[in-house]
Amino acid sequence: MRKIVTALSLVALAGLASCVSNSRPLPRVEPTPTVEGQWVDPNGIVSTFQAGTFTTRTTDTNQLLASGTYTNVGPRLVEINMTSLLRNTQSRVNCALATDNQLNCTSEAGSQFSLVRQSSGF
Repeated sequence: MRKIVTALSLVALAGLASCVSNSRPLPRVEPTPTVEGQWVDPNGIVSTFQAGTFTTRTTDTNQLLASGTYTNVGPRLVEINMTSLLRNTQSRVNCALATDNQLNCTSEAGSQFSLVRQSSGF
């Protein structure tokens, strides 16, 4: 009987040891970068990305210049569909997050521009 108890104890210990030896830390998952928030172009125009909606306003009078929607089409790629209220035209703009604080964009007409993330204290 003693041999059976010893054998069962060894089997149980081997089972526990295999659980411990196979445990590995889970890989670290980096947060997906987001364009949510406010961005500024070199002329001081503020673009806001919020929950799928996009707006562009002047900084001096807060006049709405353009509005539309945006879609994440990749981990660092965004497509904006917007209507210019000044020209009454619709256009598509593709943007890529070059860094977490710089968004490089190209309009469907081929013009390029960059936006810089506005700090929360600005």
